[in-house]
Amino acid sequence: MEISDLSLPAVNRFASEYLEQSDAVRPFFHYTYNTPGVDRERLDDLASRDFPREKIAAHIESYMSRFGISAQTHETIEKLKRPDSAVVIGGQQAGILTGPLYTIHKVISIIRLAMLEEERLGVPVVPVFWIAGEDHDYHEVNHIYVPSGNSAEKWIFPQKTTGKKMVSDIEIDRGLCGEWVSKIFAHFGETGHTKELAGFIERSLEAFSSYSDFFAALVLHLFKDTGLLIVDSGNKELRQIESSRFEAIINSHAEISGALLRQQEAIRKQGFTNTIEASENSANLFYYDPTLEERILLEFDPEAERFTGKSGSVVFSKDELLLIAREKPFLLSNNVVTRPLMQEWLFPVLAFIGGPGEIAYWAELKQVFEHFSMKMPPIVPRLNITLLERAVEDDIQELGLDIADALIHGTGADEEKFLSSIKDEELDEAFEKARDAIVRQYEALVEKAAASVPSLLPIMKKNESIILSQVAFLEKKLEEALRLKHKAVLDKFARINLALRPDGSPQERVWNIVYYLNKYGPDFVSRLAALDYQFDGKHKVVRL
Repeated sequence: MEISDLSLPAVNRFASEYLEQSDAVRPFFHYTYNTPGVDRERLDDLASRDFPREKIAAHIESYMSRFGISAQTHETIEKLKRPDSAVVIGGQQAGILTGPLYTIHKVISIIRLAMLEEERLGVPVVPVFWIAGEDHDYHEVNHIYVPSGNSAEKWIFPQKTTGKKMVSDIEIDRGLCGEWVSKIFAHFGETGHTKELAGFIERSLEAFSSYSDFFAALVLHLFKDTGLLIVDSGNKELRQIESSRFEAIINSHAEISGALLRQQEAIRKQGFTNTIEASENSANLFYYDPTLEERILLEFDPEAERFTGKSGSVVFSKDELLLIAREKPFLLSNNVVTRPLMQEWLFPVLAFIGGPGEIAYWAELKQVFEHFSMKMPPIVPRLNITLLERAVEDDIQELGLDIADALIHGTGADEEKFLSSIKDEELDEAFEKARDAIVRQYEALVEKAAASVPSLLPIMKKNESIILSQVAFLEKKLEEALRLKHKAVLDKFARINLALRPDGSPQERVWNIVYYLNKYGPDFVSRLAALDYQFDGKHKVVRL
């Protein structure tokens, strides 16, 4: 594997300007992430704060014990207990079979930045991955895409769920999932690695039945011996540690909403669009109703001075909600606004690894953090990686394409240029003249018939339409013959587009890591993670 860098824009304007650290976005953050010495500044800021290190370390050890704790993982847990340690953290939903490639890229980013910072600062820096297990949008995590012809085909895991269950509470139908995974491997085609890979997935399914645990098992296996620690935000034991912080959120619900809205207004004044849906009455917490098995977003009703769910599904006084936070915190969970706060209270965060969308919404939280006398951590853009297979690279070189342009726009424009270059312009002109002649002749016929036999006008118009459609049919057949003649070249355009820009989206947002594991071996991810990455905001092209 080899890495090369490309300067590409991010997928949204805000993230692009963040990479450039433009004057428009810098005021929305407490740290300039790429300024030399910012990590030391952040470390000094963390030294003045207290964290529940022992409790968190004990919880992580208990949680991860079910997956097997290696000597290196145990060492990392011990590092977390040290008063001078810090963490590099990031998170994602628990996608089936780990979800899109960017999840893998995010974990690699966390691990590599933690290693770099530990060497640079001379203090323990721990990599932590936060599974968003409390999320309830099942349809975002229940599928992968596989290549089918020249397009990406969505394969949905055919297990139905009802209500708004948290992903951590959804039990996987092991038999159904096993059959589904077998079909995926059959579609990819058997290789020398298929048996080992399928066997591991099957064993993980047998051992872990929840979506989050199955996800964690796969991630920890792929990144074994890296010292990666994992927490599941949907875990009930973790909520016990979070209890007092839920109380703080409840007591400051109005101040949190006000701070968020003020920050969002400041961002809009700079011409950016807000990403977080917010209102002045948002409570920024969910309540999990055990009876309905649903996660219900809470709002505050100022007139009744009550916290309520949608359509009055649940109603709590402030004291009742505080009691839940103290005695049953597992019934509460954070939303997009309070999750970063909770993360910051629990961990000494040296840096947060964020994708383009996360960078945009963190910008809206600055005043929320300030309400609690905290600074947001440096937000470090995760590594953006494109995996470039040798055959695809050969196609790019043979066609003389620019890889940066293919990554940004796909190959559609270049393919159209090629088709234009091989078209017979004289033939196109002949077809155009034929159509014009047919239309003129029928206009003359209609004009003559209109006076003598007007009843035949509908038949004449239909006859004209039939003849024109036959001309179009012949033109299409000639075009198909031309495409067939140049199929080898057109197939190259299609292969490049499917690999790098499937269905118009970045590779990392569509393809799943299992395709690459099946083709290149179970150690593919560990080899990918071992490469020398620089956090310089540039796009990484990894040649396989």
